[in-house]
Amino acid sequence: MRRLLIHNLGWKLLSLLIAVVLWFLSAREPDLATSLNVPIEFKNIPDDLEFSSEVPDRVRLEVHGPSSRLTRDNLVEAAVLLDLATVTRPGERTFTFQDRNVKLPRGVIFSKAVPSQITIHFEHLMYKTVPIRARYAAAPPDGWAVTGSSFDPQTVRIVGPESHVQPIEFITTDPIDLSNTTGKAEMRVHLNVGDPQVRLNPFAQVQFKVTLEKRDLK
Repeated sequence: MRRLLIHNLGWKLLSLLIAVVLWFLSAREPDLATSLNVPIEFKNIPDDLEFSSEVPDRVRLEVHGPSSRLTRDNLVEAAVLLDLATVTRPGERTFTFQDRNVKLPRGVIFSKAVPSQITIHFEHLMYKTVPIRARYAAAPPDGWAVTGSSFDPQTVRIVGPESHVQPIEFITTDPIDLSNTTGKAEMRVHLNVGDPQVRLNPFAQVQFKVTLEKRDLK
């Protein structure tokens, strides 16, 4: 036993001395407080549910710890992580920001969050196929009129919270300028779903074909 204690005794004493010095330095380091805006992250999001209310993407945390731990580089990965595994049906759910769902580097201590809670409304996810309608920014040249138009594809699928998707009967294009168009033309157009909670699924590349004919201006 004595042999084990004195084996590499010099190195053991040096390690102990370094540990004591580091502890002494950290103990003398002032404890400071600061606040920072961190992202809100989610895990275990239900496949059949969707946020139907606006959800903030960041929250302000008040933290404290040794000054050397409160540097920008050390806090760069700080975040709040909310687990949605217990959300199984539509409705409102309030989440409280607590120490257990705050990700902070070692040595930094969570004090509070502002706001301290967020409330999220969940709805069933709904898919729907709707037609496309053209929206024009400028009329054709004088004497020309649109006599036919079509889209490829003619319909697109949208997805989002049920209460947002259900009322949508069609989606429109971004305004199409026909001021310099005569005869037949084909162009790629962008679609405007019209509701930030609703999206195309999948994203569609849409071609617009239009036919214009000269009209007698008698």
